[in-house]
Formats: sequence, structure tokens, C-alpha cells
Amino acid sequence: MRFARVGRIAEPAPSPSGQSLTAPGAVRVRRAVLSVSDKRGIVDFARGLAALGVELVSTGGTAAALREAGLEVRAIDDLTGFPEIMDGRVKTLNPRLYAGLLALRDKPEHLAQAAEHGIELVDLVCVNLYPFEQTVAHGDATVAEIIEQIDIGGPTMIRAAAKNSAFAAVVTRPESYDAVLEELAAGGGLLTLETRESLAAEAFAATARYDAAISRWFAERRYDLPDTLVRAYEKRLDLPYGENPHQRAAYYEEAGARRSVLTRVRQLHGKELSFNNILDLDGACAVLAELGEDEPACVIVKHNNPCGVALGDDAEQAYRKAFAGDPVSAFGGIIALNRPVDAQLAEALSEQFLEALIAPGFDEQALEILRRRPNVRLLEDTERRARPNPGFDLRQVDGGLLVQDRDVVVAARERMEVVSARKPTDEQWRDLLFAWRVCRHVRSNAIVVARDGATLGIGAGQMSRVDSVRIAVGREWIADRSGLALASDAFFPFADGPVAAMDGGVTAFIQPGGSIRDEEVIAAVDARDAVMVFTRRRHFRH
Repeated sequence: MRFARVGRIAEPAPSPSGQSLTAPGAVRVRRAVLSVSDKRGIVDFARGLAALGVELVSTGGTAAALREAGLEVRAIDDLTGFPEIMDGRVKTLNPRLYAGLLALRDKPEHLAQAAEHGIELVDLVCVNLYPFEQTVAHGDATVAEIIEQIDIGGPTMIRAAAKNSAFAAVVTRPESYDAVLEELAAGGGLLTLETRESLAAEAFAATARYDAAISRWFAERRYDLPDTLVRAYEKRLDLPYGENPHQRAAYYEEAGARRSVLTRVRQLHGKELSFNNILDLDGACAVLAELGEDEPACVIVKHNNPCGVALGDDAEQAYRKAFAGDPVSAFGGIIALNRPVDAQLAEALSEQFLEALIAPGFDEQALEILRRRPNVRLLEDTERRARPNPGFDLRQVDGGLLVQDRDVVVAARERMEVVSARKPTDEQWRDLLFAWRVCRHVRSNAIVVARDGATLGIGAGQMSRVDSVRIAVGREWIADRSGLALASDAFFPFADGPVAAMDGGVTAFIQPGGSIRDEEVIAAVDARDAVMVFTRRRHFRH
């Protein structure tokens, strides 16, 4: 963070109370309260303040760390006249501290009251909060341990100093320490109003984020839709542009989220990630997670829809099968693999144009081969933590949000119903279940045609389900049209969809069922001696 340099300001005039009346922004920092959980850089910051003649007041562990570094530190209970009690739950919640933070220095009656009650004014607080988010993210903390990480005094100090930013400064981020010290040294102990307000904005954002994480944790423990939905997001990346070049864009991560699309992802090569890249990476990784880790898998995504998905005996076979599922759409796509990339696979990948490739690892030869393309984004994904409580799916609309549970439930085979006269073979079951898992991630109306653990045709985003069927089964690269399996994300309203599919070689269907014409649809399938399974669960993705 950079702050403006400050010039010399005239000495304040004394007030009738004996304390100095001071204009906003003209408070020289003479006393600072330091109380931090994240102790990165705190010793150097305190040492810099002390070198400028600032009195250091501190609490508990922070005071111990500063004293260990040889700094002279005044205990907070000496300022407040009240001891730290209840295992540190109560240490800064005291009117003497908050009067010293909130006094308006240009108001004679405030200064008179401060003098009357022996209030010592506080010019700067440096506070960061208990590690609530980190404790929750750890995954094995008890409820009592999490509750103890809800900071009370810290947010109160931050808010008080930020509210009174005309006369008090608040620092909440170790990244700001050097800039604050630099400006204090250059300004003779002064910070400009611009700097104070910038620090206050950071401070309120920090407490908002903190409260949002706590609110989210309590709400998720209740497993219901809260009356007030509170979320905070922190910017992680500035993006070159949005969906189109004229749109500004950035990537934000939700505060308190255990993982995100880019956690533990390291970019090894290529251009910076774009808005559309991150959207497609998220979609590709979601399909990959759907397929699990038991078999090598490859997912190719284009315009936020999978265009090729396959399982294989190894990663190269999975890639080649996925690519064969739509070699046209795969051009310029995003590829996700659940196995490391070796040199042989890298040679195969380098034969086509791709925007980005994400995998759990790359050997040195593979990197050498893939780096021949200067722009391709190579991403190493080392995230192995289990996906947390799925939480809510949020869709922004004009002036509001649509909120729903995430669609994470996949019906098990034993809960499905075979409605056709002919029963599926084990091979057909495998292809039906594979197609069904992929279908959940295709935009409605969604149709997926598959065989041998690979997609061969996908119809997405059509207003008519029969049009999606015609697109999926009409792919010219499907040379062998025997034994195709088809998944539909919602019921067939008429028999025309299955008929068109069977004309194209489909012999097995999986769909939710529930149409008023189900009997007609089943009759059409039985007439061609095909197979149909009802899942009794719809998977729209608009």
C-alpha cells in the first residue's frame, strides 16, 4: 500500500482544559496500542514506532513478543486501570481505552472530559483478529475451539479507531506497516487524512469480512436458508478484462471458504488467467471431481460446457478419447486431467491449440515440450483436501440474488428404476451412469451421448430438447453408431426425442422421468427393444 507524503502542520493551540485542540488530520502519533494474532512484521513495526518516540501499549502475547525483542512496552491494564481477566476474553473492553480512541480532538468539551477523567488519548491502533477462518478451515477444530476464535475486543478497537479516523489511525494489515512508518517518518509523526481514511476503509472491510465468515459458519451449522445472507469476498487477482475486452474484471475469493477454484493452484507457464479461463477451469474441475480419482480422466471444456469427457487406462488414453468426442469444439478449450502429465502425453497435447491445461503435476520433459507454446497456461493443481459442505449456489439478478442448495446429489443405481421391458447389461449401466454424471454439468437442455466411458456427442443450451438430441447424435465423427447410451438432464416431454436418438444409434437411455407422456416415451423405446432408466431426479443447469 502506498500513502501520500505529508507536509509540516502548525502546532495545535492549547484548549481551556489544558489539552491541545487539534484539527482533523493533524494528530501527531505519540501513543499506539498494538494487539495482533498475526505477528508477521510486528516487532519491526513496533521498533520503527519506538524510534519515532511513540509509546507502545500492548496486550498479552503481543506484549510478550515485543519485550522479548528488547522493546519497552506498557501493559494494556496500566492504561485501562483494569486487569486482563477470564483467560483474556476481557482485556481491552474498557471505557478509558475507547474514550482515548473516540475523543474528537477539535472539540473542547471532549478534551475537557478526557482531562477530568484522566483519559490518555490513543493515536494509533495496530490490530488484526483471532484466526477464526483458519481455525474453521483446518477441519478438525471443535465447536468450543472455533467459538474461542471469535474476537470481540479486536473488532471493537478497529471500528472505534476507524470511526475516528480524523484523529486516530488504524492499521490492520502487516502489508501496510512499511508504508505507515515511511509516512510517519517523513511527516514528523503525522499521517494525512487521505491515509487515515484509506486505512479506515481497509479496517471496516476487515471487520466486515470477519463478521461475514462467522455469520456463514453459524448459518451453515443450521442447514437452512438464513433470513440475512452475509458474504464477504477478497480480491485475489486483477484480470485483463471480463467476458469481453471492454469489461473490467477481477477474481475474488469468498472469505472463510475452505477452498476455491484456485487454491493450491500454481501457474507454471503462459499468459495471465482471464475471466473466461477461470469460469471454464471451474467447470472443468467440477466435472473432473464428479468422475473421482479411481480411473484416469480427462475433461475438455469450451464456453463453460464440457465438450469432451473420458475415462481411460492411462491419462493419454483418457485425453485422446475426450478429444475424439468433439475434436472441433476442443480447439482453444480448457483441459483438466486427474493424473500427472508425462512427455508422451505432452506431445499429444501439443498437437492441438489449447487455452489452459490443469493437472496434478508435470514432469520436466513435459514442461519443456508444452512451454514451446508461449501463451498456453500450465497450471499445477496440488489441492487434495476433501470438498467441504457444498453450501449455497448464488446467482446474481438485477438488485438481488437467487440462492439455492448446490446440486451435488447424484442418484445411486440402486435407487433408479428400469422402466423398459429390456434390462440394461452391465456395460450399458456403466455407460449410462457415466453419461448421467457428465450431464449434470451441461447447460440445459442437456443431452449427453456416450460409449465405453467417453462422450461422443453433447447437445447443450438448446431451447428444445429434441434439438439437443439431434445435435448430440448427429456428430459426424461418430463412425460406429452401435450401442450408444444417452443421458437427458430432464424428462422427455414427447417421444420424438428418443425416436430421433434411436434413429442415430442410441440403444440405452437414462432420464429423470415424470412427464405426463412417460407411457408414450417408454412404449416408443420398447418398440425398438431399447433400454430406459428413470433416475427420478432432475439436473437442470441454466
